[in-house]
Amino acid sequence: MTGPRYRSAAEADVANIRALLLELAAHDGGHPTGTAEQLRAHGFGPRPLWHGILAEDTAPIGLVIFYPDFSTVRGQPGLFVQDLYVRESARGTGVGRGLLAAAAKAAQRDWGAAYLTLGVSPGNAGAKALYERMGFQARGYEFLILEGSGWNRLGAT
Repeated sequence: MTGPRYRSAAEADVANIRALLLELAAHDGGHPTGTAEQLRAHGFGPRPLWHGILAEDTAPIGLVIFYPDFSTVRGQPGLFVQDLYVRESARGTGVGRGLLAAAAKAAQRDWGAAYLTLGVSPGNAGAKALYERMGFQARGYEFLILEGSGWNRLGAT
C-alpha cells in the first residue's frame, strides 16, 4: 500500500478546501469559515495571500493552509500555518506530519523559509501531542486579534 499524495492546491480545489475547512471548524467548535469566493479571491491570482497543500488518497484527506512569516529576532523568513486538518479516518497515520513537511519544503523553495510557526487550540490534546513529538516549542506569548468595531476604531478603514 502506498501513502497519500501531497500536492499544491489549485483554484479548482476550492470546493474541497472549503469542505475540509468546514470540518475543521466543526472539530474546533463551529467557528465561522470564509466563503468559497473569498478563498478563491485571496488564494489564487496575481497576488495570493495564502498557499495550500492537499493530502489525497482516493479523495482529499487533509489540508494545510500557510503563508510567509518573518522573524526580526531570527532575521529570516519562515512560514505561518493558519490551518492544519486531517480527516478522522487518516489521523495517526503521519498525514499531519506529511502536510507540515510539504508546506515547509514549498516555503523553503519559494521564499527561503527557515522555521515554522503555528497555533493550536488549547483543548486539542491530539494536536499538542503531535507537535510536542515533532519538537515544537512554545513561543512564550499569546496571539491576539483585532477585528470588527475595534478594527474600525483603529482607523484602518
